[in-house]
Amino acid sequence: MPTKKLNAEQVWKQFVDHLTPRLRLSPTDRAVYSHLLRHSRLEGKLRLQFSILWLARGTNLSVKSVRSAVRRLIAHGVLRLVQRCRTGHVVEVRIPREVRAARPGRIPRGALSRTRAFDFEDLDFLKDPALREAIHAREGGRCFYCLSRVTPATRCLDHVVPLAKLGDNSWRNLVSSCQECNFTKNDLPAADLLRWLHRERRLTEVELAARFRALDALAAGKLRPRLPSQWMRRRKRLAGL
Repeated sequence: MPTKKLNAEQVWKQFVDHLTPRLRLSPTDRAVYSHLLRHSRLEGKLRLQFSILWLARGTNLSVKSVRSAVRRLIAHGVLRLVQRCRTGHVVEVRIPREVRAARPGRIPRGALSRTRAFDFEDLDFLKDPALREAIHAREGGRCFYCLSRVTPATRCLDHVVPLAKLGDNSWRNLVSSCQECNFTKNDLPAADLLRWLHRERRLTEVELAARFRALDALAAGKLRPRLPSQWMRRRKRLAGL
């Protein structure tokens, strides 16, 4: 089904400036939407038929993560499910201005509770030392990837989805890593690094499966770090609460 050719630059700006922050799309959501948009509307097609396996391969993500992201995008109204069958999905991919919740407008101040001095999803966990420490603490002194012990001198933070591939500095996209895994991964997908660690016998079959589950849990927002109480009190004082 052909449709009018879009201004890719304008669509991308709407995606980054409006769709992503208003719907609080995770790195996985953004990667999936970008890939579907690339192969549909930006090629002049309103509808797209695809399989989850094709989408997982194209985004370098796990099948489980991709399936969850597609469900979330449908729930947000970013995708409209036309048909689902054994051969895959048929969806209408909406551009940002067609998604009602993503249209520009004033965000009500009442959206945040008075008991909270900040929006957790909007925090930059790379810039603040206390927030960086919260990510390290979440991993319990081990590398997220190879599970080796790390110390303050040997650890670093790694972007699960690289910045070059729409990753950000949110708690969903940062993990504590040993320097070797950080260097080896570079811009590789996290899943590829895990498979390499398994081939190098750095991870057992059981550990590999557990790491993939942890990767999916991170993308789904289930590994939320615990913020230091002193940091939270300071934020509340600055907010005048």
